[in-house]
Amino acid sequence: MALDSAAPFMPLLEAKRYSEASVFTAENMIREARRQKNISETAIPEICVLDPDGDLLRYAQSHGASLCTGWACYHTQMYLLTYGGLRFGIIGNAVGAAFAVLLAEQAFASGCELVISLTSAGQITPVADSPYFLLIERALRDEGTSYHYLPPSRYAEASPVLIAKITKAAQHAGMRLHVGASWTTDAPFRETATAIDAARAEGILAVEMEAAALYAF
Repeated sequence: MALDSAAPFMPLLEAKRYSEASVFTAENMIREARRQKNISETAIPEICVLDPDGDLLRYAQSHGASLCTGWACYHTQMYLLTYGGLRFGIIGNAVGAAFAVLLAEQAFASGCELVISLTSAGQITPVADSPYFLLIERALRDEGTSYHYLPPSRYAEASPVLIAKITKAAQHAGMRLHVGASWTTDAPFRETATAIDAARAEGILAVEMEAAALYAF
């Protein structure tokens, strides 16, 4: 789909060919990071967790998490933690749509099979007394990164099959989990009363900074 007819004041929607391969890829960056930093080609965990707040990483570090020497990244470090018989790679402070997708792209190119983003969020529509978990089934695309991966639409949506599996697992574990929509924004300090009211009227439960882009890529 081409969007060359977009208004000149909207370069975000111009010159997009969604089926066209990128000239610069995650594999390019990983190759150069390995070469420049002398990092061996070692597999990373199949499950990687993006931790925008850094709280999970600090917990993991205090419980024996070790540095992943095979993570070839210019911007972050990955720590390894085994929990419940599963091996996780944890990346802290992955804040914002663009940065989260940059890291997720590199993780998948390095052997990861599943990326989980776990973050705090602002409450738009209360559904229970906090704290509780919100599983985002769709995210309002009020950011820029998702439009480089998917044609314009109002929401980026998670796989219904994956949502159903996570919901079932959470119920089995006794977690306080709610499922609903979020608003992904690049500008948390521009969450105006008008924007919040509009999101609430649309049935949105929370506001955060990564979900729409991660669902789009």
